[in-house]
Amino acid sequence: MYDRRSFIGAGAAGALALALAPRIAFAKAETDKRFVFIIQRGAADGMGIVAPVGDPAFAAARGTLAEDFAGAARLDGMFALHPAMTTLRGLYGQRQALFAHAVASPYRDRSHFDGQNVLESGGTSAYQEKDGWLNRLLGVLPPTQAKAIAVSATVPLALRGQYDVSSYAPSNLPQASDDLLQRVAMLYQGDSQLHALWSEAMNTRALTGDLAAGGGANAAATGALAAKLLAPANGARIAMIETGGWDTHTGQRQRLGVQLKGLDAMIGALQTGLGPLWSDTMVLVATEFGRTVAVNGTGGTDHGTGSSAMLLGGAVRGGRVLADWPGLSPAALFEGRDLKPTLQLDAFIGGAVAGHFGVEPARAMAALFPASRGTAAVSGLV
Repeated sequence: MYDRRSFIGAGAAGALALALAPRIAFAKAETDKRFVFIIQRGAADGMGIVAPVGDPAFAAARGTLAEDFAGAARLDGMFALHPAMTTLRGLYGQRQALFAHAVASPYRDRSHFDGQNVLESGGTSAYQEKDGWLNRLLGVLPPTQAKAIAVSATVPLALRGQYDVSSYAPSNLPQASDDLLQRVAMLYQGDSQLHALWSEAMNTRALTGDLAAGGGANAAATGALAAKLLAPANGARIAMIETGGWDTHTGQRQRLGVQLKGLDAMIGALQTGLGPLWSDTMVLVATEFGRTVAVNGTGGTDHGTGSSAMLLGGAVRGGRVLADWPGLSPAALFEGRDLKPTLQLDAFIGGAVAGHFGVEPARAMAALFPASRGTAAVSGLV
């Protein structure tokens, strides 16, 4: 799915199908569907994750970074997945993983802070929106299902807004004894507000078992923790997981391999922890922007533009790479240095959410990305 003409033709056909299909209202019914957003903070190198090995310019343009893909099994005629991602390779074979390439938010100026603000707020420029698109998604779901949690010490921007959300992160402090916790509960017994907050915190603690005792330092533990928070019938339906370390200015080949191995383990633990619920789960993985095509003098790459994104889970129409591939020849690069974006990340997210939760695509875009007027959601992802 990497030929420009076939991509545009498929898009037109999809738009026609949407126009002729019955209108789908906002999600009204109760749902067991789960949605997880994993953010890659630091600008992940999309070409180092899903490599366009079929592009004639790839090997020369990427230098030593192309060596990880020598002999790698291809996803299709154009792309190969980084060999560290064995779990995702299996999901792709089961048609539970979809990769989008040459994708970017509307942001173009290569600042981490501003780029992450645009990615999380769903605006077309930095600080345009005050709340996050993931919080606005809660307004689309039935009230009893509009429950979200951030697997982080604080609530990220994507989840901030008018709808209440929770956050949870394992503490590195020594575990409090059961006796101390009981005494605090007794202390709060007479305060209706504090008692309710304390009870919710204790319920969350009970769900996480002994993961907190291990510090939650590794990626697999984080994935297992997220699954425990999402699995209960009265648990969260939406979760956001923060990951960092994707800013690979130096020594990218080794560093990116470690990062991807961790991400792969996180997703594997999430799948295992959710068990049969995985079939109704969608996981989105995205970053604020990509990295330069060329390798710099320290074996890394610098801030770029186009990158890749992922949809994973039993609810995904996977086993494919969605790309209107622009090419890596010097004339094809954005501003002479970056992968040129040909797919809007907003449209990709909007289409994924609309399909997953049964929401009319146009109304999903208006709710999640109000500044992206006229942008059509990508269809056929679920």
